[in-house]
Amino acid sequence: MANKINYLIGNAHELTRTIPPPKINPQSSEIYNLQEVLNRLAPQFSAISTKFRELPNSACPEDFTVSAITLHPSYIAKGHFPSVLLREMGVESIGSKGVNVKPDKWVRKGEPKLSPTTQLFVAGQRERITEFGNRVESIEENSVAAADLMKIWSVEAIEPRNKLKLQEGQGLGYFEVGLHLISSRSADFIRTAFIDFASNLGFEARVELAIDVSNLWFLPVIGDRKNLESLATFSFVRVVRTLPAMRSFQPLVRALPGSPVPKLPKEGPLATDLRVAILDGGLPASNVCAPWIENYYVADPSADNCEGGAEHGLGVTSAFLFGPLSATEVAPRPFAFVDHHRVLDSKVAQEDPLELYRTLNHIEDVLVSREYEFINLSLGPELSIDDDDIHPWTSLLDTLLADGDTFVTVAAGNNGERDDSLGLNRVQIPSDCVNAVSVGSADNIGNIWSRAPYSAIGPGRAPGRVKPDLVAFGGYHQQYFHVPSAQSPSQLIPTQGTSFSSPYLLRKAVGIRAILGNEVSVLAIKALLVHAAKQSFHSIKDVGWGKVPEQIAELIESPDGVARILYQGELKPGKYLNVPLPIPISGLVGTLKIKATCCFATPVDPQDTSMYTKAGLEIAWRPKGISKKTESFFMQRKIATEAELRADAGKWESVLHASVTKRGTSLEDPCFEIHYIARDGGDSIAGYRAPTIKYAFLVTIEAPKNPNIFNDILSAYPTILTEIQPRISTPIKVTV
Repeated sequence: MANKINYLIGNAHELTRTIPPPKINPQSSEIYNLQEVLNRLAPQFSAISTKFRELPNSACPEDFTVSAITLHPSYIAKGHFPSVLLREMGVESIGSKGVNVKPDKWVRKGEPKLSPTTQLFVAGQRERITEFGNRVESIEENSVAAADLMKIWSVEAIEPRNKLKLQEGQGLGYFEVGLHLISSRSADFIRTAFIDFASNLGFEARVELAIDVSNLWFLPVIGDRKNLESLATFSFVRVVRTLPAMRSFQPLVRALPGSPVPKLPKEGPLATDLRVAILDGGLPASNVCAPWIENYYVADPSADNCEGGAEHGLGVTSAFLFGPLSATEVAPRPFAFVDHHRVLDSKVAQEDPLELYRTLNHIEDVLVSREYEFINLSLGPELSIDDDDIHPWTSLLDTLLADGDTFVTVAAGNNGERDDSLGLNRVQIPSDCVNAVSVGSADNIGNIWSRAPYSAIGPGRAPGRVKPDLVAFGGYHQQYFHVPSAQSPSQLIPTQGTSFSSPYLLRKAVGIRAILGNEVSVLAIKALLVHAAKQSFHSIKDVGWGKVPEQIAELIESPDGVARILYQGELKPGKYLNVPLPIPISGLVGTLKIKATCCFATPVDPQDTSMYTKAGLEIAWRPKGISKKTESFFMQRKIATEAELRADAGKWESVLHASVTKRGTSLEDPCFEIHYIARDGGDSIAGYRAPTIKYAFLVTIEAPKNPNIFNDILSAYPTILTEIQPRISTPIKVTV
């Protein structure tokens, strides 16, 4: 009789409990006295008042303008947000970005250095801000407003030229404008004023394609680039950029006479109750994947397939259904049926580059429908991410995925060989989403692999520095990724690209759900993938958390001497959750490796690039019980810079993954402690105002000298913990 296979220990969240917060000893960190601050800031308030007077009234709807307040680098953690000062000024924070400044003093030892900090964009009426500037020197020294003033490094008007991010070009062009809106009141006055302002400068604003995300408004405009700086004088303009084109489809190598024939399975999918969507360029009228394609939708029936769209769409769909095909082996059985949505079509040639907005609207329709738990997106703008940038694709996807109910893979991009010094090889929009999984390419399907040279690299924007999240085989010259030919359905063609590694990774995610069922949430599946990934000594910048194993067994099985324990559920804002790590009654012996992965979904503030995620976690590790001292576990130095660590950036990452080595005898009622902290626009937010968030927390104990650890843990908690077992009644060979 074969030995029983152990899978996951589930229901561990039933062990958790809410505990009181720890005591905090407040520390004073004053750097300046009030007069020193006023000597620096009073002339700055005078200068912005002069700038305000120079602006035309048409650029300041209802007398509102937007200025910038830069925080001192020593005061950029969440608890230092100057909310009282903003009220005194009569302004509202409407966004932020990261900047670098070198202060004359700071709280640390040694000489101040150029350091990252936060620049707030604030909106208020010119008259009110000018009036505050006139009386700033009369602020009382012991007031809360004075304490907030100590946190400010500078106050300034925003130069129109600093809003421009343009590529080379001349004459009539297509541009994208991102505008701030004010969340506390109707923004119609801003929209109407901008349309009139743009029209007077000769720009056509394509309002019908505009997209609202949070308190940002994105829309394309058409006009003469020589007038763009004048357009940027409109107070609420955040960015004006050259409208990027859609990524070109990675060319497929055409099938030649005598090309190998795909060997496809004859069975239907393993599970028939899963909803999966591929959003891509369409399908040919006849194709070999048809038996496993449940529905085929076209967003615009009046358009034809774009050039290369059907070939690309078929390849991406095949990559999800079967993985890389072989001429010698029968392809593995699909895990689920799939729906294909053609979101990019022939109008890309007619409306380029406005297709960028039209396609995004099609994608939004699919996401808003909430029909799918699993989605792949292997297309997007031809645009690498920038640390202080905002973009409608990323903003919209992150906003719609904030509930944690949908698993979305996004191709990282095939620009990895472009200029590194200019950042042109960084992951492309929208694979910088914090609520999606960005997928890069490995050059080999086996255990000896590297990042495929074309695969885009990280880091992503903070938070979300680990991008791509994961890599999967995507093909390269030595070992192509084979897919069916669209022209000759009975033949295989070789290809390569993150367009194929992304759906291939989605196949693994869907495989976990097909086998284990709904007992593992979407976030738990993400945690399982990150948890099992292997970096193989490659840089986190190149491969993220690493390459996911080819066999699903490595993701869900616990061999002898290993126990995988899954906690999943919801976290309440401001609360501290004690998370006991279950161990056998008799304890553990020998050297242990304890590995933990935490994934959570978070609402976002798209306008706040320096404070993008609204939820963050502080996780403490207590190997000797709740009343004992904490030890390091989730160290963020591989992710965040030293300055970002000082600004508490690490706790805002939506994926945390680390491991420690311990002696089994050193564990006494070991536990983790999870604290969910919330912010809104960078400011602290009361617990009753913040939403609960979904999370998955996965812990593996590798204990070679304790071969029965899995069953011993279950025996220690017989009425609480359960084994999550496959829902398939007959044994199957699971390959990917």
